[in-house]
Amino acid sequence: MSDDTNADPELFYDRHVFFCVNERPDGHPRGCCKAKGSVKLRNYMKARAKEMGIKRVRINNSGCLNRCELGPTLVIYPEGVWYRCESTGDVDRILREHLTDGNRANDLMLMPDDK
Repeated sequence: MSDDTNADPELFYDRHVFFCVNERPDGHPRGCCKAKGSVKLRNYMKARAKEMGIKRVRINNSGCLNRCELGPTLVIYPEGVWYRCESTGDVDRILREHLTDGNRANDLMLMPDDK
């Protein structure tokens, strides 16, 4: 047993992807990620990551990430990088560039002041 009681445990996953699948009523002014296809895209991302052999990554459904008007949105932790993801091509790029290569898909990234 370690003497350092403040040490964090070993990570179970290296990264978590939270993909917004929030649903708001039709006509809501902010829209919702689900109506923009986020469930299909999240399912594709999960299957594609497995096909690509990406390990130690968990791709989860998320409730509202509070950025649906920019969506579909996802965030990757521990980096805290946000993306707008509108197509399977976007998913492939995020998987390859961010999760595999350790870079960023810069033109898909959402910045804190994006509205």
